[in-house]
Amino acid sequence: MLSEEELALLNAIRETGSLSRAAAQLGKAPSTVSHAARQLESRFDALLFDRRRYRLQLTPAGLLLADEAGRLMQDMARMTQRVRQIANGWEDRLWIVTDEIIEFDLVMPVIRTFDALQSGVKLRLTNEVLRGTWEALRDGRADLIVGATNEPPAIPGLRWFELGEMEWVFAVSPRHPLAAVKGPLKREDISAHRAIVVADSSRVTSGRAYGLVGGQMSLAVPNMRAKILAQRDGLGIGWLPKRRIASLLKRGDLIEKNTVDPREPNVLYVAWHGDHEGRALQWWLEQLHQPRLARRLLQGLDMFDSWNGK
Repeated sequence: MLSEEELALLNAIRETGSLSRAAAQLGKAPSTVSHAARQLESRFDALLFDRRRYRLQLTPAGLLLADEAGRLMQDMARMTQRVRQIANGWEDRLWIVTDEIIEFDLVMPVIRTFDALQSGVKLRLTNEVLRGTWEALRDGRADLIVGATNEPPAIPGLRWFELGEMEWVFAVSPRHPLAAVKGPLKREDISAHRAIVVADSSRVTSGRAYGLVGGQMSLAVPNMRAKILAQRDGLGIGWLPKRRIASLLKRGDLIEKNTVDPREPNVLYVAWHGDHEGRALQWWLEQLHQPRLARRLLQGLDMFDSWNGK
């Protein structure tokens, strides 16, 4: 392993092509630099400097040594940083899984604030849907989940709190046959038409779809944005987040319909393993406990505004 001074010597000679200029760059006497260069060659029993030309150069062996030593020094610096990071209570990495219903646009400002801490913690953010979100925590694919629906399952060491409630409306395209139906929609009205559902990402169960009536045909789409688009274009019907389609309802691109069986608001949860609470996880939990952020995540972005870059 080369010392920082030896690595600096190799780099200075490579950059300046002269022992005297290298010495000036390093703030040392030329005789000191010359002695250090010969000590290096003696240590590795190899010719590291080509002194035959007017411009001093590293030999291929010298170049290899400088390159490899530079990489080793970087690796050592990274390892030192990680050791200090862990010693100070920060995790090496934090894996966060949000349910698909939580929009990444709204999480980005939190990431920027976390980055400003310069903790060194590597973040990974992915999303799942419905049961898949809880499974990610249970199976070790998440340290923290945000926006999980349904009540918390039995997971050893599980800790959780309620993020809040998300409100829904039953909406159809103005071109859809149900748009012309008078009065609240009955189960038989709804079951006669295809529903749009966001596909559950569960790996071990058949998954779950909200709002389906027994025997009803469905079209599964990858995310809530796709579901809103599909219903706006009349491809099917279903429940949509109230706040996210406010402008579409106002413009008449979607029509809210009352139903005989209204849907209750969904409780969304934040959950984590209680035996792995490092500083990064604690920081994220503190942010998610803030009512303003929780409310923003629950309300989401109005689809019309997001389409127009607002």
